[in-house]
Amino acid sequence: MRLARVAQPEGVSFVALEPDPKSPGEKVLAVEIDQHPFGEPTFTGRKWPMADVRLLAPILPTKVICVGKNYAEHAREMGSEVPPNPVLFMKPSTAVVGPSAPIKMPPNSERVDYEGELAAVIGQPCKDVPEARGTEVVLGYTIANDVTARDQQQADGQWTRSKSYDTFCPLGPWIDTGTDASDLALRTEVDREPVQESRTSLLVHDVAGLVSYVSRVMTLLPGDVILTGTPSGVGPLQPGQKVSVSIDGLGTLTNPVQQA
Repeated sequence: MRLARVAQPEGVSFVALEPDPKSPGEKVLAVEIDQHPFGEPTFTGRKWPMADVRLLAPILPTKVICVGKNYAEHAREMGSEVPPNPVLFMKPSTAVVGPSAPIKMPPNSERVDYEGELAAVIGQPCKDVPEARGTEVVLGYTIANDVTARDQQQADGQWTRSKSYDTFCPLGPWIDTGTDASDLALRTEVDREPVQESRTSLLVHDVAGLVSYVSRVMTLLPGDVILTGTPSGVGPLQPGQKVSVSIDGLGTLTNPVQQA
């Protein structure tokens, strides 16, 4: 199932994206979910053509937990070796934006980078999850861009400021609940030029291991998001560009870049 969050004519709703049985081809309907998408969703009976809604960030998490240097080649391009344990940092929920929303470059940064990533969305409250059950608490997967003020990251030594600006965590376009994320192709493009290409099978710490590790530190709540790390090829963005991150089976997340 593909779960999304949309602006519809009367407000905002969680929806399931389903084929339109009355239309040939690939037309899709946004079918409204009652209240929230966790557990076994129930439906209100309302539905809209996709032309009548606008995709938002598919979830508003209480927290976004990120993992640094989780691809060996990215660790090396950043001048270090792979850490023995996952390196955790966080983004505030206020950094989250959806598809097509602009990434706004802060005026006090001279270099803002893209970082395309697989994101796991937690589906139930959990703590101290055994690694063998790590994927059982995952609702599904979406795409993220861990936008980073690289000059501030290097200047500060720790990463909170550089990762936390409003619009620095695009998510979307939807959450796919049926995808096996163990070996998916990931590709980032800037103005249609490829800049990152890798596979999730090259993650140093896989999703199950990350969920287990993070949950031994903090309680995870439904809708919380774990960004699993970016591959090599990170680089700067400029105002006027468009950055797109694509992952097999999860679609494409595209955002324009603007000066704040």
